[in-house]
Amino acid sequence: MSAKNRDRHNRFRNITVGFRVSPEEQEQLNRAVALSGLPKQEYCYRKCMDRTITVQPNPRVYKALKDSLAEVLEELKQISTGVQPSDELLEDIALITTTLNGIKGGENA
Repeated sequence: MSAKNRDRHNRFRNITVGFRVSPEEQEQLNRAVALSGLPKQEYCYRKCMDRTITVQPNPRVYKALKDSLAEVLEELKQISTGVQPSDELLEDIALITTTLNGIKGGENA
């Protein structure tokens, strides 16, 4: 039998919590998780418990930033002049901005 995974307070997490999301929400969640550099479980746990998420710069986070910026650029290119960007696109831009500012300034993102 494998060793039990315990958190930093020596608590064993054996309760499963699940929830349903739409495909668009899943895409947003996956993008936020990738930009945080955390595993999805830890990211969701910290957000649900209203804890701070500190982005630790690493190659995976930089790649996620690059990919997210490329996706945003493609969406912006497809928007015709005078059309308001979608709320999801604006939220993605805000998340990317927050992450970049956090990495640049060493602040929490």
